[in-house]
Amino acid sequence: MLRVEAPGSAASTWCHSLLGDYKEACREVFVGARERPVKATVYAALVGGMYACYRTNPDDTSFQTDLLETSNKLALLSPWIRSGTSDGHVQNLVKLRNQGRLRHLSLGLASLTYVVDFDHECSLYEAQCSALSVPWAELAKRVLDVGFAGRWWVLDHKMKDYDINEEEFKHLPSALAATGPPTAQETERNERLHKESWKPLVMEVEEETTVAMDSVRKEGEITAEGKERNA
Repeated sequence: MLRVEAPGSAASTWCHSLLGDYKEACREVFVGARERPVKATVYAALVGGMYACYRTNPDDTSFQTDLLETSNKLALLSPWIRSGTSDGHVQNLVKLRNQGRLRHLSLGLASLTYVVDFDHECSLYEAQCSALSVPWAELAKRVLDVGFAGRWWVLDHKMKDYDINEEEFKHLPSALAATGPPTAQETERNERLHKESWKPLVMEVEEETTVAMDSVRKEGEITAEGKERNA
């Protein structure tokens, strides 16, 4: 006697078996975590860290935004006080952006911004032929910035002390060019001098007045004696 199964019986059996496998796998995970808590904690931290890196991985829009913000910061400063390193790096990125030669590559946990030879809308044969494209071996030489954990690290590093022009201090002696935080004694001395500068000025003129009066009196006596002798 033939047995006819319902069309959905095979699918339901497969789903039930799959759920059973997942249930058994989850049970083994919890049992293993209870038996080896340190290993489980390390794995959980790694998974959580990878998820956080994935969620905070910067995209191309964030790079464009950061580039425009840094360019505006430098534009508010006089050319005489801008850092040459910061200004040169930002101006180069802006130039490549206007030429359409910047590309963004997402690696999941991090992102790369690199430069290519042509704009993607360029109709030259060298730009359209896939055989003449940049090989992956040269990608490391063309990388301009690395995005990780919500930041573009090269751009942030280049913008450090962007309002200090190193060329202004190039001709100074080494003792004046190198600065450092003041010591506790120097700080105490500066505070004491600052407090003394606000005190009222006291002029010691009593001794000078006495000396001047004595000299005037002596001159008067000499003049009187001279008149008596002449008389």
